[in-house]
This record gives sequence, structure tokens and C-alpha cells, in this order.
Amino acid sequence: MCRSIKRLRGPEGIAPDDAIREASLQYVRKVSGFRAPSRRNEEAFEEAIEQVAEATRRLLDSVTRPR
Repeated sequence: MCRSIKRLRGPEGIAPDDAIREASLQYVRKVSGFRAPSRRNEEAFEEAIEQVAEATRRLLDSVTRPR
């Protein structure tokens, strides 16, 4: 979807929280069509980033690595 989002799970393990948040920011930017939200939409934008980051962390914590 977004070429600037890096792989968050690899042979070395799961990416740190800051990398997950950065990927979440890129995802929300892509989906919303905004690079930066207006003041009126800033709270919704930030909430979406946090929710995507949390869901991503849960996913990465729950899936098993390939053998």
C-alpha cells in the first residue's frame, strides 16, 4: 500500500514501538489523504494513529514467525 512503510517483523524480531508508530502514521496519512490534519481533525488523526499502532503491536505479538 505505502512504499515508505518498512517491514516491522523480520529475522531479528519485532520492530521497536517508534517504528510501529511511524508506520501507523504513514498508513493514516495514506488512508486519510492528508499529510497533516487541520486543527479541527487533529484529535481524530492522532487517535487513528494510536489505534493502528496498538492493533499492529497486538498482531505482531500474536503471530508466530516462520520456521
